[in-house]
Formats: sequence, structure tokens, C-alpha cells
Amino acid sequence: MAMGIDFEDDPDEDPDDPDEPEQPGDGSATATRPMLSVGLPSREWEYSTQVMTVAQVADGTTLVKLLKDAGADGWELTDVIDGGEKRVLLLRRPKRSERESRRVGFAPPTSN
Repeated sequence: MAMGIDFEDDPDEDPDDPDEPEQPGDGSATATRPMLSVGLPSREWEYSTQVMTVAQVADGTTLVKLLKDAGADGWELTDVIDGGEKRVLLLRRPKRSERESRRVGFAPPTSN
């Protein structure tokens, strides 16, 4: 008894590959799904600048005092910009929303 070997034909198209989305012919692409943001949550910042002379930056006390005072208010040093004989300190802090300033909870009872 002779047995033949049967080979299965390979299909021309792989059904596991997703179909390519249709794109308009004028070159503009339309988004089919929203872009996801990965990483840190988006945060809005408010910025402040302080102008100091090179001597003030180098004296060892003026810069430290300024950064300490600013840090107490939530400011952090972001960049020092060279302005020739002056230095511009760029400070930032997260924007404070209206909700943060309001207290949550019940008001204390009023005595009548």
C-alpha cells in the first residue's frame, strides 16, 4: 500500500495581519483612535523670574536666601539664563487651582 504525502497550500494572505486603515487620497490622515499619553500626568505651571548680578550669584548668600524664600512658597529653580553681566533665574511651581484654596467639609455649627 503506497501512501502519498499531501502538502497544504499556503494562503496568499495571512489572516492574522490586521487590515491597513484606509487613508484619503489627498494626503490628509484621519485619526481612528485617540492618542494615549504615557508618563507623568500633565501639569500646568506658573513661572517667575528673578534678575541677579553675577556678584550676587557668586557671593554665596544672596542666591541661597532667594531660593530658600522662594522654596517656602512652592517655587523651584528651573533654569539660570545668562544675560551678560546679569543672570535670570527661572522659577516654577504647579498652578494652584481654585479648588485647592477651598476647604472641604461642613462648616462648624453656629450657636443661636
